[in-house]
Amino acid sequence: MTQKNIWNISVKELMEKYQVTEQGLTTARAEELRLEKGENILQESRRKSIPEVFISQFADLLVVILIIAAAISMFSGNTESTIVILLVLVINAILGTLQHVKAQRSLDSLRQLSSPGAKVIRDGVKREIPSKDIVPGDIVILEAGDMIVADGRILHSYSLQVNESSLTGESANVEKTDAIIEGDVALADRANMVYSGSLVTYGRAEMLVTATGMETELGKIAGLMNAAKERKTPLQESLDKFSSRLAILILIICAVVFCLCIYRRMTLLDSMMFAVALAVAAIPEALSSIVTIVQAFGTQKMAKENAIIKNLKAVESLGCVSVICSDKTGTLTQNKMTVQQIYIEDRLYEPDQLDLLNQTHRYLLYDAVLNNDSSIVDDKGIGDPTEYALLEMFRRIEADTSSILKEANMHEDILRQNMQRLEEVPFDSDRKLMSTKYMLHGVPTILTKGAVDVLLDRCDYVRCSDGIRPMTEAEKDKIRMQNQLFSENGLRVLSFAYKESEENLDIHAEYGYTFLGLISMVDPPREESAAAVAASKRAGIRPVMITGDHKVTAVAIARRIGIYEEGDLALTGAELDAMSDSELEEQIAQISVYARVSPENKIRIVEAWQRRGNIVSMTGDGVNDAPALKKADIGVAMGITGTEVSKDAADMILSDDNFATIIKAVANGRNVYRNIKNAILFLLSGNTAGILAVLYTSLMGLPVPFTPVHLLFINLLTDSLPALAIGMEPADDDLLKEKPRNPREGILTRGFMITMITQGLLIAAASMTAYHIGLTVSSAMASTMAFATLTLARLFHGFNCRGSESIFRLGLTSNRYSLYAFTAGVSLLALVIFIPGLHSVFSVADLPMTALGQIVGLAFMPTVLIQIMKIIRHR
Repeated sequence: MTQKNIWNISVKELMEKYQVTEQGLTTARAEELRLEKGENILQESRRKSIPEVFISQFADLLVVILIIAAAISMFSGNTESTIVILLVLVINAILGTLQHVKAQRSLDSLRQLSSPGAKVIRDGVKREIPSKDIVPGDIVILEAGDMIVADGRILHSYSLQVNESSLTGESANVEKTDAIIEGDVALADRANMVYSGSLVTYGRAEMLVTATGMETELGKIAGLMNAAKERKTPLQESLDKFSSRLAILILIICAVVFCLCIYRRMTLLDSMMFAVALAVAAIPEALSSIVTIVQAFGTQKMAKENAIIKNLKAVESLGCVSVICSDKTGTLTQNKMTVQQIYIEDRLYEPDQLDLLNQTHRYLLYDAVLNNDSSIVDDKGIGDPTEYALLEMFRRIEADTSSILKEANMHEDILRQNMQRLEEVPFDSDRKLMSTKYMLHGVPTILTKGAVDVLLDRCDYVRCSDGIRPMTEAEKDKIRMQNQLFSENGLRVLSFAYKESEENLDIHAEYGYTFLGLISMVDPPREESAAAVAASKRAGIRPVMITGDHKVTAVAIARRIGIYEEGDLALTGAELDAMSDSELEEQIAQISVYARVSPENKIRIVEAWQRRGNIVSMTGDGVNDAPALKKADIGVAMGITGTEVSKDAADMILSDDNFATIIKAVANGRNVYRNIKNAILFLLSGNTAGILAVLYTSLMGLPVPFTPVHLLFINLLTDSLPALAIGMEPADDDLLKEKPRNPREGILTRGFMITMITQGLLIAAASMTAYHIGLTVSSAMASTMAFATLTLARLFHGFNCRGSESIFRLGLTSNRYSLYAFTAGVSLLALVIFIPGLHSVFSVADLPMTALGQIVGLAFMPTVLIQIMKIIRHR
């Protein structure tokens, strides 16, 4: 039997072929198959080897210019300069290779964190495992919202519908069956098969895995595809544009300097060498890689804090977020639903007061436990929190009867094993109902649970202690009043009903019910939610609650955590539908709670905020949330309760489903952007100082202040380590006191340019002062003092660029990386100055102690002045 006719064989033959039973594979057999078949992953296109990455570091215009400079230096007889230039090239290539390898490893670890999971039956127990551990023969449980992670044959289908557009290109959902398909049919017509990469949009099913990894249909396509290059983030693209414009400007300056050198009768080779080295030293070629590294470090930090960033551009957008539309359940609340009180026949009961001898109580429990797809394994709930709260309620009941449940200690698995589900119509957000069909006491019975306002209108009868009686409007009013009381106390309410019927179960059969009762549950706010909401408001971010719960319930929770305040508005989806777009835009700033919303409502809310110029973050966990997650600037999926569809649509995944984590991520996003901006300020102000110094000496007809080797040394030393250290600056509380930045505002604002030029002038002035002091001795001494002062001044300047506040407020030791970078830089400079053997290589003269003191004092002076200005501005 081959893969092509898996759909032709019976379930019995299929199970025999894969040597598996309804209990699933054993753990030992699954491990054997995993070792034999490999992990269930798609092999990526061939990555570049480390030697290839190393060689590719030389494929850059600026590196080519350096190579030309090395050649010119060699022909001019300056062997030392040639060696230094080539050494610089090799070191840069090594650093670039290490950065590439580290970035690849970081990306791999993030992919691992955000990879989908799957629910399987192994050793007769339902459990959730990473998709990479799926093997052929596994029995996988599929539910609405799941991403299918392997190819398989359906064993049992319960109204399953799948979107296979990733394979077939057909956007319509495909209805699946567990029946045998005759003949050799096309992939799109294999109604009893499901394929990796498809999405479960409706229903439920059990499937047997028939192919994993590269053997899946998706794997075959992946094997034919070439790797697509990753797109640069908007920030990187803007920096690339800036760098190219800056390069043109600097090349013009270098051409002017070259002409001035020729005019001053310098040799052609020396003039060319000086101009080329100046160009390389002035252009911040490390800028793009530093931006990427800082972003990568930011994503790693966020991952440790439970926010998994799926793409780097999300880090940039996080710093601009001004509105967070958050789901309530699990995000703002603990997602630990607990049954509070049960309403049956005008009376309230505690869970442990329910009596199995009472037929109304018993049928309510049947509905709660059997009409339920969740389970509890090892005291951990698997599935919907509302559903496994019902199972926990069932376990709390004391069985005083002689039924089978007594010895089982009220375990739901015993009840489920003795009553087989016949048919079902899964829950969906439009119907707000879930129905299943069982044989109860020999009678086919439909059990339904759902929203009170929906199910109550479908009830024609009500069950009481003295039997069944017609449902009256007065009875409905009493039930609605009790629902209102529950909701006003922030409780979530489910209603339960049943009907004895032999008709086929579908959505048209969900009428004519007998009402059983209401079960109220509470999902208390997370302890940190109120503080996180307060922090978001201080940060200029508007928190908005969007939930499927009743409006009164939503407002009660929103008020407790600070989202809803006096004067705010709360709308239902129906009320939102009745509003025009212009009315919504007028009132949206006052609306803090949306209840009973549809997927279309969520998209409309996002679009309304975006039209006002806001950057919007939207959280979600269900299939119906995916369109809104895609539409939002930052889509945030829930890592615990979220469906694979929502995770696939999102930019960020919360591995703890916690609203407070979003606020941490926003702070980190702001910090990453701030650090990148500060690193750019450091690089450009230092380069500006070097250019101004060279221009000054050229215009004044003085000897050149720096040799090419000096400029290369400064470029390697001051462009990388301190800039990276600035990128590691930790976040502080003040970040969440600032308003969100305007996403349309570039980095190079007027204020930024003024600061950059001012700081560059101060460093250039200090360097030229040292130059003139040295010039009283000799041109060699002048060049050495200018080189040492510029190098040391830029190292000191790294502390200035750590933040907008003074170093006294930031704390000298709060960023240990800046201390490491400064120490490394000073050590390298000391080697050049104090080791006689390096004097000829770096063209430096012996420095007396007096000159050393002058160099340190002058190099430190710009930092003193900049720090004084920071203190004055802060005060």
